[in-house]
Amino acid sequence: MPTDRVSGVLAHPTSLPGPHGIGDLGPAAFRFVDWLSRGSQRRWQVMPLGPTGFGDSPYASPSAFAGNPLLISLGWLAGDGLLDESDLREAPEFPEYEVEFERVQRYKYPLLRRAFDRFRSGAAADQRPAFDAFRQAESAWLDDYALFVAVKQAHGGVAWTDWEEPIRRRDPKALAEWRERLADEVRYQQFEQFQFRRQWTELKRYANEHDVRIIGDIPIFAAHDSADVWANRDIFQLEESGIPTVVAGVPPDPFSATGQLWGNPVYDWAANETTGYAWWVARVRAMLETVDIIRIDHFRAFAAAWVVPNGQETAEGGQWEAGPGVEIFRTIAREVGATPFVIEDLGVITPDVIALRDELGFPGMKVLQFAFEDDPANPYLPHNYGASDVVYTGTHDNQTTVGWFATRSESERNAVTRYLGRDGQDIAWDLIRLALGSVAETAIVALQDVMRLGDEARMNVPGRPTGNWGWRFQSHQLHDGLADGLAEMVWTYGRAKPPGEPRGHNPYDYTVSGTAHPLHPR
Repeated sequence: MPTDRVSGVLAHPTSLPGPHGIGDLGPAAFRFVDWLSRGSQRRWQVMPLGPTGFGDSPYASPSAFAGNPLLISLGWLAGDGLLDESDLREAPEFPEYEVEFERVQRYKYPLLRRAFDRFRSGAAADQRPAFDAFRQAESAWLDDYALFVAVKQAHGGVAWTDWEEPIRRRDPKALAEWRERLADEVRYQQFEQFQFRRQWTELKRYANEHDVRIIGDIPIFAAHDSADVWANRDIFQLEESGIPTVVAGVPPDPFSATGQLWGNPVYDWAANETTGYAWWVARVRAMLETVDIIRIDHFRAFAAAWVVPNGQETAEGGQWEAGPGVEIFRTIAREVGATPFVIEDLGVITPDVIALRDELGFPGMKVLQFAFEDDPANPYLPHNYGASDVVYTGTHDNQTTVGWFATRSESERNAVTRYLGRDGQDIAWDLIRLALGSVAETAIVALQDVMRLGDEARMNVPGRPTGNWGWRFQSHQLHDGLADGLAEMVWTYGRAKPPGEPRGHNPYDYTVSGTAHPLHPR
């Protein structure tokens, strides 16, 4: 029998409530941890935390190492003395239930630059040693990332393959010249990353003190227009110009009749092997500084990836190309140590993927929305699970459970209600109960399902290039009744927290031991 049955909630920080158009790492994030703790939830799963890329996607980031500056809490910066209250009074009126990314960027980035200007002028001087230490400790990725963003902005935002040849090819003389020319902008980008890491570290510490572990998300592929590809082009399949020769995607599947053409460059695994998979080792090591458990998105590409000749309009003309298999994970284990991985073993799964997963012993994913095809042998039905599986009501790519059930055929709904032994009137919590009651050691439920929301709250529609990732909730929706309902169900199914464990204080309380807390936004 499993010895540590746990459950958690899937919710990205951008979905949190707050006054500045997007969820951030401020008070609402700490209150969310409090809510998780009240509900006896011991996992908080997030999507990639990096800057977003094409279509505002966190899975198309310009860096596999950087944090998203839009998650920086402006109120926190004001509490640090880097912004004034007056700086925050003129916030635009943002939509309550969605993120308008472009408007948020126009509002927040000037304020982050204002905070940097004040920092350079001597504000928050106590942070300067920590800033210098951060720049030194993270220089292996931070220097390239900060320069990449600065040079990209200097070129009007065009892709790095359209830069002048010397800087495109990273000629040492050109790198030195651009670093000197853009020194202030480079330092600003480093400042953004420092503030993100500082705030996120406090939030993660608070979560861990409340026995909540963070499950982060590592997309297997890097975005082409990224610091990672620009600075490490030898480990990708690129032409001399830097354009990919082939791009990644997935073949036709239930999500898309023509497959999904992601456009990411594909790794040159032989070249990666000659480096000892150094970039991957650094990536995993860096991620373990910010999360507790790593979910590998699109794990199957480590066995074989669907690669498509660059320039194709759909993914239908691709083919499978072998990945590095078990060797890359053996290398990571030698260099980093035992790493808590959860793998996304979804989609078109062939026997080689199953064999690799089983050889590595990594927990895989079971999604309840895939279970009800009126086939008792369906591997997503709970009676077919193993204890090491991680069960989800749905992922960020799925409909909400309410939306999913409403769009099923009558025969499909009958299959669901027959298996559940319920009428489906409370389908979201019916599936939550099914997940929590399963033998899977870990159960993760989408926050939209906890709130019983329909597809208006869906996070992503795979294959749709725009209009995703923007869902937000409001404070009143995260009420104690939902947490108490989860806590009761968690207790019923043996996933409750051990009693008597210490709990940390909320740094956004007005007082800590009788004194005003320095992190409380003024």
